[in-house]
Formats: sequence, structure tokens, C-alpha cells
Amino acid sequence: MLRRQVTSLLSICRQNVTQYKNIPQYLHNPTISTLIPHSFPQKSPLEFLKNPSPKIGFLGTRAYSLLSLNDLRDNKGARKQKTRKGRGIGSGKGKTAGRGHKGQKARGTHKFGFEGGQTPLRRRLPKRGFHNPFSLTFQPVGLGKIAKLINAGKIDSSELITMKTLKEAGAIGKQIRDGVRLMGRGAEHIQWPIHLEVTRVTVRAKAAVEAAGGSVRKVYYNKLGFRALLKPEWFEKKGRLLPRAARPPPKQADKVDSIGRLPAPTKPIPFTAEEREAMSTPAV
Repeated sequence: MLRRQVTSLLSICRQNVTQYKNIPQYLHNPTISTLIPHSFPQKSPLEFLKNPSPKIGFLGTRAYSLLSLNDLRDNKGARKQKTRKGRGIGSGKGKTAGRGHKGQKARGTHKFGFEGGQTPLRRRLPKRGFHNPFSLTFQPVGLGKIAKLINAGKIDSSELITMKTLKEAGAIGKQIRDGVRLMGRGAEHIQWPIHLEVTRVTVRAKAAVEAAGGSVRKVYYNKLGFRALLKPEWFEKKGRLLPRAARPPPKQADKVDSIGRLPAPTKPIPFTAEEREAMSTPAV
């Protein structure tokens, strides 16, 4: 293919050179040469350009390339065929398929980490630390960020601010594993009463909210409860009813104020006198 194209290109160049000799010297301008025909008639250039002859070819650089779309090929070795094993002795990978005769390596696979019977690496190295199965992961959110969202109009401070409200406003991420912890960062920006329901709250944040005339209630939701709180439309799509709010386990009973409400509430629950007395009494 390449040889045929080179031969055609050489013949075209030779033909252009022989016809180019018969053209007057003032037409050797490269810009005019692409428009002047091979057999130039006895006319002025402007007259010829106005009335060109369709039977006469054009002289000049032809848009000819050695590379065409139908000639595109990968470089040699760019595409390597997969080795087919066990397909006859002619391939060199037949019968035993390159594994040799007998032995453990010629047979099936073995357990990951098996080192032939000696003590594996995972047992030779000592243990360090432990994994606490009861650990909880909370997403932190500061009072300064909540105040900024309220000023931006993304949160209505007259209504109850729940974890669903914080998620929809962008104050916390999408993945809420065990709840939200309210932090005291930016507490000086809270100048009006707000009511919140979160999983955990720091002492500084709680004092700042209550000093402004608001309240913070620590509520408990389990995994299914968080799904019902954040995505109630999922249950409607599946044709299911919202689950009942779960009670906190004994280890978390003294760390929350009440059970979370479903669906997401809009009005805060005022603290009773017993609850306020329990909150003021330090835990033993």
C-alpha cells in the first residue's frame, strides 16, 4: 500500500514539474501557482480566473498524504495475543500448560498466605492494639457553620433544626454513621434562640445555645432510624411503613435525653422539670 502511494506521488510531482516549465516567470508565485492551470492560455491571469476551464487541471501542491484513514495500524507489538494454554503440543504450552510434571505447583491453588507449612507472616508478627466494636463515629458540626447557613437563608431558625435539616442544608456530609456531634466552634455568632436535636453536644456548645435562649436535645436513632429520618421516601417507594423509633442500648441510655422521633419533627419538645434536674446533676 505504501509503495503504491509513493509511486503515485512521484508521478504526480514529475508531471507538475514538466508542465510548470511552460508557465511565464511572473506566475511562479506560490500563491498564484495553486490557482493557475497546467496549460496556461494566452489570457491575462485575471481573465482566466474569472472564466476557468473545467477540463484543465490545476498546478501546485496537491493535498496528498502518505497516511490515510484506511491505512491506520497499531505499532508492531502493541496488541499482544493472549497465550492459550493446553491447546496442543505445537504451541509449546500444551498438556501440562507450562506447569511441569506433578508437584504442588502443578495442581490447584492453595490458601492465601500459606507458606508451605512454616509459620506464616501474619502469625509471626506480634499483635498491636485492638478494635473496639462499641466505638461510635459522629460527624462534627460547629455553631458558626449553622449561624452562617441561617444568615444565608438555608436554615429556618424559627423551626426545629434536626439532623435531616443539617444534611439538606449542607452542614454535614451525606454519610451519617452514628449521628452528629454539635461543637462550640463559632459560638459567638449565635445571637438568637435556636432549637436543635443532635446525637451528642459539647459543654461549650450547649451553654452557648442556652445562653441565647435556645435548647439542645440529644436523641437516639439506630441505623434503620437514621434511614427513616433522612430518607423517608425510600420506605414509601418500597411500599413499607416507617419503623418505630428504637430505644437506646443500656450503654447509651444515660448519654441521650430521649428517643428520636419519626418522621422528622418540626417542633421542639420542652424539657420537663425532672429532665432539667437530671441534666444539672453530674453523672456518677
